[in-house]
Amino acid sequence: MENEKCINCVQHKNCKNTHTSWVFVAIGMIATISVRAVTVLMHVNPVYGKIAWYTGVSGFLVFFIYRFKISQERAKLIIQESLMDKITNRKQLDEDDYDNIEGLLCSLVSKKERLNYFFIFIVSALALLFAVYMDFFK
Repeated sequence: MENEKCINCVQHKNCKNTHTSWVFVAIGMIATISVRAVTVLMHVNPVYGKIAWYTGVSGFLVFFIYRFKISQERAKLIIQESLMDKITNRKQLDEDDYDNIEGLLCSLVSKKERLNYFFIFIVSALALLFAVYMDFFK
């Protein structure tokens, strides 16, 4: 359930869980699994390993283009509204400044992003353990 304050936030569109954002999270997760599976699949059949590699790298390309676009939008807002200057020099903030800062902060505490990092960590740890097992104990 979303936070009541976030639902009423003027920047809600910047941090809500849209279907599009979940599609890109899924693409990132598939890419993560694919890249981590390359080593395993190369032992099974090199063709499968290559398919996993292309799937993973292509997925990361799409996912990071999406993430780059989000990062660029945040930076553009900060620059256009002189938010860094206003904060650094303790200048008076108006209502739009507060709304923009609230939107930026809201987008930085995304549950999807934390879930994605946790997923990458777990899948990477499992892939590393499996690779060590395959290379040194089998």
